[in-house]
Amino acid sequence: MIRHAFLTAAAALALTAPVAAQDFAITNATVATGDGSEPIENATVLVQGGKVVAAGTDVAVPASMRVIDGSGGWVTPGIFVSATTLGLWDVGAVSDSNDSAAGSSDFGAALDVVPALNPSSQHVGVARTSGATRATVYSQPTGSIFGGQGAVVDLGADAEMVTKPRAFQMIALGERGARIAGGSRTATFVELETALREAREVAMGRRTPEDARLTLQDAEALVAVLSGKQALYVVVDRASDIRQVLGLKQKYRDLDIVLLGAAEGWMVAGEIAAANVPVITDPLDDLPVSFEQLAATQSNVGRMVDAGVKVAIGTLDGGTGGQPANAAQFAGNLVALQNVPRASGLTWGEAFAAISSVPAEIAGFGGKLGVLKPGAAGDVVIWDGDPLELSSAPMRVFIDGVEQPLSTHQSRLRDRYRDLDESDLPKAYDW
Repeated sequence: MIRHAFLTAAAALALTAPVAAQDFAITNATVATGDGSEPIENATVLVQGGKVVAAGTDVAVPASMRVIDGSGGWVTPGIFVSATTLGLWDVGAVSDSNDSAAGSSDFGAALDVVPALNPSSQHVGVARTSGATRATVYSQPTGSIFGGQGAVVDLGADAEMVTKPRAFQMIALGERGARIAGGSRTATFVELETALREAREVAMGRRTPEDARLTLQDAEALVAVLSGKQALYVVVDRASDIRQVLGLKQKYRDLDIVLLGAAEGWMVAGEIAAANVPVITDPLDDLPVSFEQLAATQSNVGRMVDAGVKVAIGTLDGGTGGQPANAAQFAGNLVALQNVPRASGLTWGEAFAAISSVPAEIAGFGGKLGVLKPGAAGDVVIWDGDPLELSSAPMRVFIDGVEQPLSTHQSRLRDRYRDLDESDLPKAYDW
């Protein structure tokens, strides 16, 4: 009954396309605030002016406020998709529709995803209907070990997609970086050291063009990385490679490093935690698909969290098994992993935080996104059940207090052909 009522309202709302933030209260729901704590039963969430005002059991609802009865449902902050190419491609195999990489470009670090973002991409809509409201979008390193400057975006059904442009820089080391740089890890670190040196020269006004390896645009883009104003997302998996990356902070103390991948992170979890470096990873990688992932295990996330590492679920992209719409499922698998002998999983609160508050913190929006607490953005999702269960689905999604349509090309095709009246079909040809 609750699913039918909410889906009917959402379908009607898709036609009106609201653009202004709404003030509302959701009552009688099971509420997960996203901060790592366990869900609260019979709680209320209050949103005013596009911001969360209160969330908990002792919340007074103003008499004039619109009230949504959440009985039987769950309320959470929106899912934060960390490290994705959402909005940069339509059909992966069609190069004309794919802006997720620029392998033939003369530039690397200077590349900026913002001009290529398409808020009308069907993948954005599918992620939104799965409860995702924000994301960090990056360009893949291909022609250079530097992929360029990624952005923090919202997944709302409007043209204003960018929350924060040039939020981080992407670089590939390990096997992928080695292939790009010349066939060896030795080349990647020379490339990196040279790039950081030239960026420092640009920052000091001492650049010598005739000796420069980087374009001026690339060197200028890396100045913000040197100063720590722009995070450096490093694609790396092997434990020894991770140690090399952590060692960069001894020479470049202002670097704000984020490890991306870290399939063998559990082997050096104590060192990662001591360096205060966060990790974004796919939690279900447990097969040695490459030599740098020989020690991959589904216990990777649990072991790193136990060691004190800040870990977000991310790098979900593209194919059926790993698209951003599966973030909640992956988090749920980590909860179930606690029941596997000798495995390391996460509590429910920790798992949901790994797809909400933790990726928001890594992106520089701690306390502002991915949580239901006073002052946070009104990114709220109402679910028909436990969001980490496969049987559950979002019934209503709000971004900055604005309710979003849940209709996509996929759902429209489903509705069109589910109960097709074959009497409307054209007559077959006579043979």
